[in-house]
Amino acid sequence: MPRPILATIDARAMAHNLQRARMLAPQARLHAVVKSDGYGHGLAAARTGFAQADGFALIELDRAIALRDMGWRGSILLLEGCFSRLDWQAASEHRLSVVVHCEEQLAMLESLSLPRRVDVHVKLNTGMNRLGFPLHRVRDLLQRLTSHGTVGEITLMTHFACADQPDGHLEQLRRFRQATQGLPFPTSLCNSAACFDWGRVEDQWIRPGIMLYGATPFGHIRRPAASLGLEPAMTLTTEIIAIQHLSPGDAVGYGGTYVASRSERIAVIAAGYGDGYPRHAPTGTPVIVGGQRTRLIGRISMDKITVDVTDLPLATVGTRVELWGRQLPVDEVAEAAGTIGYELLTAVAPRVPRHVQGLSGLG
Repeated sequence: MPRPILATIDARAMAHNLQRARMLAPQARLHAVVKSDGYGHGLAAARTGFAQADGFALIELDRAIALRDMGWRGSILLLEGCFSRLDWQAASEHRLSVVVHCEEQLAMLESLSLPRRVDVHVKLNTGMNRLGFPLHRVRDLLQRLTSHGTVGEITLMTHFACADQPDGHLEQLRRFRQATQGLPFPTSLCNSAACFDWGRVEDQWIRPGIMLYGATPFGHIRRPAASLGLEPAMTLTTEIIAIQHLSPGDAVGYGGTYVASRSERIAVIAAGYGDGYPRHAPTGTPVIVGGQRTRLIGRISMDKITVDVTDLPLATVGTRVELWGRQLPVDEVAEAAGTIGYELLTAVAPRVPRHVQGLSGLG
């Protein structure tokens, strides 16, 4: 019998979240961001759950080709662009759109003769200061690209650094608008957080990511996912595999960091950092046991977590445990662990089985 930990992926929730993004930006086309294996949900599940997207966006060339092999015929955007001449060749052959964000990438493109035109997204640096050309170069870049015979449609893009903060994207948007004023090219600007303010941005393409998986781009305390109309797409569950009884003064786990202050009943559950659960999650991090909320205690180990079930007398070996999902938002667990929902979802280990439900009628 397999170990009881399981990640259940809800393709219907993914489709619901996609529709929510469309409602926020009804006149925009949509690239569903599926990098890091669909934020840990699996590329095949994303292909089905986001079947009504206009395109997919990711960074991994091999995964982009896999989407073509799955039958996707719409747009596919490589968010970090191409890293070699062979990448450009593959992008042309598989009809991939490519971000160009630096002089080296542009020069490589200019040196090539490709079998078919490649659509290009020109990334401009408006303040994130990671990838992107300086704003003052935009017209020169466009002149070079439009004169190159293998460049197809050109889109202008940037990435907002602070869209999760109130009005945090407006200064970058102002810089972008000033630099691109009068240019007759479509734009791609909004990440998940900015989608919720699309009315002040109004780009032609949006690029939602984390919201499509049912987690908040704003932080659980300020704007929980449920308040945004999102549904969790992953529920991570396991079971109790042992019960221990502690007396006052007994310690549990590595380092003995948790010491019982009373007679306590402790459940050991089949999950740990080897499954992708955050090792730094502290005592008090919430967990659902048999439908009731309780807390983790002690250190997370590779394969096991200890949970306080003193006040849950019906909890026993085999009782179902939810680490995050339908009953417990992933963002709440992330807040307790001092991280973000993105990290928890993408960190779920390959050894954790995925079961995709809700496929009927989708895709």
